[in-house]
Amino acid sequence: MKKIFIYYSLTSNGDTIANILKENNIEIRKVNTIKKMPKSFVGQILKGGFLASINYKSKLVNFNNDIKDYDEIIIGSPIWNGRLSCPINTVLSKLSLNNKKLIFLLYSGSGTSPKAIEKIKKLYPEAEIINIKEPNKNIDLLKEKVSYL
Repeated sequence: MKKIFIYYSLTSNGDTIANILKENNIEIRKVNTIKKMPKSFVGQILKGGFLASINYKSKLVNFNNDIKDYDEIIIGSPIWNGRLSCPINTVLSKLSLNNKKLIFLLYSGSGTSPKAIEKIKKLYPEAEIINIKEPNKNIDLLKEKVSYL
């Protein structure tokens, strides 16, 4: 079964997950935005949280939406204001995820993501959802949660 991890990372939590998944021979595809987020943490929270709350879709740099050769799609998103990040909103709007096994890896400071989970369950009822609190600080727990992927 061919697998790919498509993710966005603002604070390197997604990159940490990607490095671990790469060790399991999972292909990695990082998403980058045209417009950068503010450098300050407070600015990131305010801007990202607001845009996520209105389901904003970021413009992406050279996004490759070809996933036809993959059986399992793993989507990684930071949680902004309890929701999926704006770049991942764009990814979901551009991918045809029919007949694919879907796993969502959600990473946040709080470890909870109620609105993101609600959205995922509504759009993809069969998808598996894994929440990871602060992956950069919880490497052992992260490895345990993704070891079977």
